[in-house]
Amino acid sequence: EVQKLNQQLEEKNGEIQQMINQPPYEKEREILRLQKSLAEREKAQATSDVLCRSLTDETHQLQRKLASTAEMCQHLAKCLEEKQRKEKGNSDDRISTERSNQVFLLLLYNETSLQALICNLQDENRMLKQKVSHV
Repeated sequence: EVQKLNQQLEEKNGEIQQMINQPPYEKEREILRLQKSLAEREKAQATSDVLCRSLTDETHQLQRKLASTAEMCQHLAKCLEEKQRKEKGNSDDRISTERSNQVFLLLLYNETSLQALICNLQDENRMLKQKVSHV
């Protein structure tokens, strides 16, 4: 491994010597190429940062929306139970429980779909970060 590293070091030294021995215009051309490459990378990083912030904001917004939807569903379920108790009395508790379960299942479905959306956004965010690091 040391020999391999020494060989790589010699190759890099050779590249440096080539750069030093190049005519000034070629050095300037290489500098300009590297500056252009750096500018492109910085632009890609900035774009990635904007996309990541956007996805993060959207994720937080979806989480707040999910929480408010869950709260509303719970409130509606309670209201429905109270209404059914008042209308039908205690003999129909089974129907009330079934409806409450239906509302609960609907809530779980909405939560699951929002969680899936959040996971998709996080995956997309991860992929964009990987692309940026690759670039």
